[in-house]
Amino acid sequence: MENLKLEFNKAAQFLAAGAVESYEPKAKAALEALENGTCKGNDFLGWLHLPSETTQAFLDDVKATAQVLRENCEAVVVAGIGGSYLGARAVIECLENTFSWLLPAKGPRILFAGNNIGEDYLSELIGYLKGKKFGVINISKSGTTTETAITFRLLKKMCEDQRGKEEAKKVIVAITDAKKGAARTTADKEGYKSFVIPDNVGGRFSVLTPVGLLPIACAGFDIDQLIAGAQAMEAQTAVDVPFCENPSAMYAAVRNALYAAGKKIEILANFQPKLHFMNEWWKQLYGESEGKDGKGIFPAAVDFTTDLHSMGQWIQDGERTIFETVISVSAPNQCLEVPSDEENLDGLNFLAGKRIDQVNKMAELGTQLAHVDGGVPNLRIVLPCLNEYYVGQLIYFFEKGCGISGEILGVNTFNQPGVEAYKKNMFALLNKPGYEAESKAIQERLG
Repeated sequence: MENLKLEFNKAAQFLAAGAVESYEPKAKAALEALENGTCKGNDFLGWLHLPSETTQAFLDDVKATAQVLRENCEAVVVAGIGGSYLGARAVIECLENTFSWLLPAKGPRILFAGNNIGEDYLSELIGYLKGKKFGVINISKSGTTTETAITFRLLKKMCEDQRGKEEAKKVIVAITDAKKGAARTTADKEGYKSFVIPDNVGGRFSVLTPVGLLPIACAGFDIDQLIAGAQAMEAQTAVDVPFCENPSAMYAAVRNALYAAGKKIEILANFQPKLHFMNEWWKQLYGESEGKDGKGIFPAAVDFTTDLHSMGQWIQDGERTIFETVISVSAPNQCLEVPSDEENLDGLNFLAGKRIDQVNKMAELGTQLAHVDGGVPNLRIVLPCLNEYYVGQLIYFFEKGCGISGEILGVNTFNQPGVEAYKKNMFALLNKPGYEAESKAIQERLG
């Protein structure tokens, strides 16, 4: 089978001769640090060989659990935040029919909650679920993350009220810590089926663990092929693969070379609307991994051609501190042609008989040429098509590239100390026990 490809000549032309190649020793050292476990945050390297270490017995267990939910639920709510939901949502939306929610259901609707504290959102979710047979996948290592814990408390009660406590046990699944935390205690006490979030895999790297695999399987997609694609990319980005043949190492090198040259913002673009949440997952992966110690490339994302009519102006003519990475899908899964029109009032008969994708590809090429002419370096990630195998490749490509890039940058890729700042203030403002000193300090600040 084909593999994902990285093209970066339209980015390298903005750099001094040999700039990308000069990062080969740094990329090699980064790969070795990851492989040998000598990098910062080395207790969170469980994702590195996760694809090749995933067993068929484990995948069969995930699929069997998913089948129970599929057979007993009209909807399955995935309760989680950040990496505990973005990866699964990215994969599902890449693969499912865009209008599946309007079509006759072939399985349960997969819904996502626990990623905000919006009262209207939760009220409307509760209203939708009223009278429906639904299940819950509760994803939390601690069980005390505010957004997810509030949501699970609501959903647990509603599920038990509607189905009875015994029946609810069959359709509530916990994905949590192996031994400790509120979610583990609840799962053991209630007798829920549970899966473990490995201690050495952080949330944003967890899509190929049960965190992502169970919701994806519940949606009816082939997790065996997803893992197979990731396994292929793991092999293609291994420490002994030559630098010029390793797409993740090259990606990390190019983006760091551009960063050193003053390009502080990376815009991930796609010309396939199904990739919107892949953009969102990528933003968390790179933003939370690299944005620390006063440095790091700012990750932004756009959906083309839609955002060419809004953000396109800024990208074309704004401050030249940006570079662009485009995910390009070679072949769509459907076929549709532009029809001919006798009156031709819109002047589009010159496109009659052409595939819609051909028009889209010319928009992609035309955009690349325009942006490069406008001073925006361009990288291009090429996927043969959108299916489980190639989405698995894309996920691991980005994960490995992130690990290498963060190590080159000199940060701890796997921690997120800045995320805790807002939580401390929020708990103090809510008068959570144990935060009395912080609460007093904030009240003094606020007058």
